[in-house]
This record gives sequence, C-alpha cells and structure tokens, in this order.
Amino acid sequence: MASEITYAEVKFKNASPAAVVEVPPETKKHEHHPQKYPPWLPWLISLLLLLACIALVIALLGEYLQVVVPFSRSGDQPTALQQTFMEWQCTSAEPQGKGRGWMCCPKGWKHFQNSCYYLSADKMSWAESEQNCTGMGSHLVVINTEAEQAFLTKELQVPTGINYYIGLRAQAVGQWQWVDQTPYSERAAFWRKDEPNNHGDDEMCVVIHSSSVIHNWNDLRCESHYRICEASAVTV
Repeated sequence: MASEITYAEVKFKNASPAAVVEVPPETKKHEHHPQKYPPWLPWLISLLLLLACIALVIALLGEYLQVVVPFSRSGDQPTALQQTFMEWQCTSAEPQGKGRGWMCCPKGWKHFQNSCYYLSADKMSWAESEQNCTGMGSHLVVINTEAEQAFLTKELQVPTGINYYIGLRAQAVGQWQWVDQTPYSERAAFWRKDEPNNHGDDEMCVVIHSSSVIHNWNDLRCESHYRICEASAVTV
C-alpha cells in the first residue's frame, strides 16, 4: 500500500523579511549646450594670423626692403639726394650708431658697400654729366679701390663697347684729378693697355669702357658719353 505524503505549512518566528534594496533614481542627463565665445574672438585670431604672416615675410626677405620716403627722423637734415628722390630701396646692414640698421639708395640705383651708383641711359659731355650728377645730390663716380672697380666692371659688362664717364679729368696733360679732390694714385688706377696715351690736349676726360677686363679706363675727348653718378648710401 503506497504511503500517503502529507504537506504542512511551517512558519518561523523572528525571521527577517527579505532585504529591500533601494535603487536611486536614474541621474538626469545634463543637456549639452554649445559654449559661447565673445564675438570679437574671430577678429583677434585673424589679426594674430596676419601679424604672423607679416613677420614670416619679413624674415624670409630679410635683406631686402623697398620703402617710400623712409627719412623722417627728427634732427636729421635731409641731404640733396633725399630731397630729390621719393622711392628708395634698402638693404639690411650691421647696426651702427643711433640704432640704424638699413642702407638705402634711390630706386633704380645700384648699391655697393657704402655707396649708391646711377648708370645713365642718355649721353652728355663730361661737364654736363658732372652737373647732372650734382643736381641729383651726387657726383661723377670716384673709384678708390679695386673692389669698387670690379663691381662697376661687372655691372657694365652688358652691353659691351660703351663708354661711361667717371669723375677723373686732367687739368693739364697727365695731371689727373678726381672731382671730390681725392688724390690721384697710380696704384688705384685701372687704365687699359697703352692708356692713357695723353694724345695732345684734346683727351682730358676719362671713361670706363664696358668690358669684362678690370683694367678698362680710357682717356678721350670730353664729348657725349654715358655717365656713372655716385652718392653715399643713406642709413636709417
């Protein structure tokens, strides 16, 4: 005979109720609001970028600057050259007194060491040439060193076969004198072979004959030729 299974409900006293875990409510997500910038900030950034570009250009160019009327320092008396020309080309130089660091020549003139040189495109007599140079605040070129002669020779190589007056002239046959009263020296003279020939008293003026040879001076008649004017470079 199968045994009968009896079920009974049993209750325990002092039993702890099931622990209830309180879950905190879900944290509310913060809404994302775009950060506001002052309206002038883009302009400031653009200005800074512009200044950076300008500084970069100056750094790259470095040794060359073209300026218009760069001479406004109080106490400096403008030279005749400065009063004559409005546009100038300046190259960087070693700082020298009064914080000046640029050497300037009129636009279109050649710069070498401390001087500016003008090579004319028209012809005049020697006297007219010197008068023309003086009117620009300069004088016919006075050549003092071999380096200066080499510079001018290089500048005059193209085209060849052209004569340019320099500031050397004879008061009497064989008595050469520079226009600025610099003493004439044979050691700083660059005559062509067999020159000067002192041909009578009709070859009293001196030209540079454009060629690749550094010894290219020639005495000839004071007729119409091109000219080279020289003036001291202006420092700013």
